[in-house]
Amino acid sequence: MNPAIENELRQQLSRMDADGQQRVLNFARALTAKEVRGLPGKSLIHLSGVIGRSDLTLIERAIEAGCEQVNPDER
Repeated sequence: MNPAIENELRQQLSRMDADGQQRVLNFARALTAKEVRGLPGKSLIHLSGVIGRSDLTLIERAIEAGCEQVNPDER
C-alpha cells in the first residue's frame, strides 16, 4: 500500500464519526468485491426499442420532475 495514501486515509478517517467511518469501510469493501453483479449490456440489447416514444417522454418528464427536488433531510 502506498504509505502517503495510507497516511492521508488515516488522517481523514480520524476526523469522521463512526457512521462516516463505516460508510468508508462499506465503500472500500464494495470496490474490492469479487462478485460481479448485474448483466453485461450486450445481453440487454434485444430490449432496445421495446418502450414506445410516448412512454419514454412520460418517463423522462417524471425523472426530470423528481430529480429537480432537493430533500435536505435525506441521507
